[in-house]
Amino acid sequence: MDTINAHIGKELYKTMITAGTNTLLADEPESMGGQNLGFAPQELFASSLAACTIITLRMYADRKGWDLTDVKIEVTFERDIPANITKLERKIEFTGNLDEAQRARLRVIADSCPIHKALSNPIAITTTIL
Repeated sequence: MDTINAHIGKELYKTMITAGTNTLLADEPESMGGQNLGFAPQELFASSLAACTIITLRMYADRKGWDLTDVKIEVTFERDIPANITKLERKIEFTGNLDEAQRARLRVIADSCPIHKALSNPIAITTTIL
């Protein structure tokens, strides 16, 4: 199980997030009362999908020995509150000497990253107050 720790003090809404020895900063934009010092929570959410997808694609192409020189991903995040739906759109651009079959296979592999799988299945969240 991966463990993430977060801490917020009095400074609105600066949040320090740690995982092992890695640290990142989250915040809200100024329009929401924050200082825009780091990623907003929804940006972190979409970033997880982007990072997982791009790393999975790189690993797969490397294992296959394919000429994939660069991958770019754009993920957009939208909450449709009345419909109670979260919409994520992922656009992937490949650079390299890939044929159509390889590109099609990479499209399938994009959906096999662990974050995509987690988001595509039921999620159970348990909260404990200490």
